[in-house]
Amino acid sequence: MAGQLNPNLLLAVPLAPLVGSAIAGLFGTKFFGNKVGRTASHSVTILGVLIAFIISCQTLLAVMDGATYNGTLYEWMNVGGIKLEIGFLVDSLTAMMMCVVTFVSLMVHIYTIGYMADDEGYNRFFSYISLFTFSMLMLVMSNNFLQLFFGWEAVGLVSYLLIGFWYTRPTAIFANMKAFLVNRVGDFGFILGIGLLLAYAGSMNYGEVFARKDQLATLLLPGSNWMLLTVACICLFIGAMGKSAQFPLHVWLPDSMEGPTPISALIHAATMVTAGIFMVARMSPLFELSDTALSFVLVIGSITALFMGFLGIIQNDIKRVVAYSTLSQLGYMTVALGASAYSIGVFHLMTHAFFKALLFLAAGAVIIGMHHDQDIRNMGGLRKYMPITWITSLLGSLALIGTPFFSGFYSKDSIIEAVHQTHLPGAGFANFAVLAGVFVTAFYSFRMYFLVFHGEERFGKPHDEHQDHSHDEHSDEQHHGLAPGEKPHEAPWVVTVPLILLAIPSVVIGFLTIGPMLHGDFFKGAIFVGESHPAMTELAHHFHGAVAMALHGFTSLPFMLALAGVVSAYYCYLVNPKVPAWFYSKFHAIYTLLDQKYYMDRINEVVFAGGARLLGGGLWKVGDRTLIDGLIVNGSAKMVGWFSTVVRHFQSGYIYHYAFVMIIGVLGFLIYFMPFPSFAK
Repeated sequence: MAGQLNPNLLLAVPLAPLVGSAIAGLFGTKFFGNKVGRTASHSVTILGVLIAFIISCQTLLAVMDGATYNGTLYEWMNVGGIKLEIGFLVDSLTAMMMCVVTFVSLMVHIYTIGYMADDEGYNRFFSYISLFTFSMLMLVMSNNFLQLFFGWEAVGLVSYLLIGFWYTRPTAIFANMKAFLVNRVGDFGFILGIGLLLAYAGSMNYGEVFARKDQLATLLLPGSNWMLLTVACICLFIGAMGKSAQFPLHVWLPDSMEGPTPISALIHAATMVTAGIFMVARMSPLFELSDTALSFVLVIGSITALFMGFLGIIQNDIKRVVAYSTLSQLGYMTVALGASAYSIGVFHLMTHAFFKALLFLAAGAVIIGMHHDQDIRNMGGLRKYMPITWITSLLGSLALIGTPFFSGFYSKDSIIEAVHQTHLPGAGFANFAVLAGVFVTAFYSFRMYFLVFHGEERFGKPHDEHQDHSHDEHSDEQHHGLAPGEKPHEAPWVVTVPLILLAIPSVVIGFLTIGPMLHGDFFKGAIFVGESHPAMTELAHHFHGAVAMALHGFTSLPFMLALAGVVSAYYCYLVNPKVPAWFYSKFHAIYTLLDQKYYMDRINEVVFAGGARLLGGGLWKVGDRTLIDGLIVNGSAKMVGWFSTVVRHFQSGYIYHYAFVMIIGVLGFLIYFMPFPSFAK
């Protein structure tokens, strides 16, 4: 079906979740008097996302047959020749993202029926997650920077509402405010990048900006010797650093675990954090013209991939282990972008969306089974009590560490190979980081897996040694953890069915799609790679099919590192638990550094927040109180009062006083307006 896609049908993709969100949010809450119940709220929102998913799948099939769409749906205004409009660009990159976002969102919606069953904000939560889906779809389907920025800010706003969903808890309020403020830092750079491109390309439409890329590449930033395109691309990437949680703007993401588990899966798997990766891939025609910007992306991604993985090793909250895994994997995607392997970065985005959503939802199932205890030190032996959660978690973990034939292997191994082929500055460190990260990922992933599903049963004891509910998902008045003698239980079907449906693509999607997506024409016309960046070309020369790649993977260094990580975790936490205690005693300083998250929160609190408070206090005392209130407002009042005091002495009622003032006034006018003779020759 070559040709153009139907714009009305495309419009239904974001609007269907929006309508469901409006119905659940307005009529299912106190806003309009709770006119619809829980069943109606979750039914209408799930139906909206299901419609979006079906149309997205049809769109993907049409795009694979050659159909595309790039057009304006609504022109908002025309200011000085600059069009502000709503439009869609639907190509292979967009269609793939539409399918991933709607499928994962659909699974999360179904899962939420079971997970949030006892929550008073049930209808409100469904409204929020549908609105979140709408925002992400508007972002990925946009064909201009205005709509991109709208979707960008909308996902940030809804994430604020979702992270602070339990708004009566101080930790949730702190976490959503932290996420909001950190993202504003990144968004400041993002809007500067958009402004630079608008100022010098004269348009906000992607196609028109890309058409002027060669002209932009010759310009310097006024007042400097910096390339304009380099500065614009780095500014755009700073926006991606906020949304996709890259160092040092990553600090908001672990704290976002204060939100309910379903939204953790949606934020960290298919929506908000992938927005930055998608944006850089979409902007590939611009990034390809700046090696400096690509090196910056490469180094930032490498730091995130390795050092955020280290933090996952010492986490004991089951959700936070998965959260730091997300940070590390986002670093891998960013490294791929920096190596000009945009299609691999997006490919890993897709495979990661499935197995990371699976791991988050499996963690939520464990939390349900453990009666809302999230500390993995209080678990163990859950395999026989929760068989579906166990097997799906195992499949997700194997995909995450890059086991051959699993989806994560094809994308992760391709990233490592692409980094090995690049020669940009910083490529040496990036190569080390992605290889070391393989061992680290395998270690912390299977540390969690072994502590949760195998070994001694540490739950249901009168006094749990490691009881810590600082991040429990429900109010403090509830009982947390299993009572003595109580056993875990498998989650209801509305929870386990999404796990099974997510486990299937976590295993097979990489095998099925690596050929066309990385080494075929799937992304032709959507992603551009310059001739000076040969990573993808080199990979294509060594690719001989998905089966051959997986078989070769068993003999590769990444597989050996992953296997070493799994064996190390098995020995340390099942065979000889004294080893972690020995490391803790011998390397306590390193543990403290990791436990304090490299003191990034402290640095932000003291340097940036403290500096802002100091600057704000100075501006308030000097600028507001002294200059504005003291000098301008009160000073002008005092000046008028003093002048009035002087003038009123002449309002005495005596004629000779008035005559004197009139004479002085006339004299003043004569002096001011009288022309004086010039003595110049």
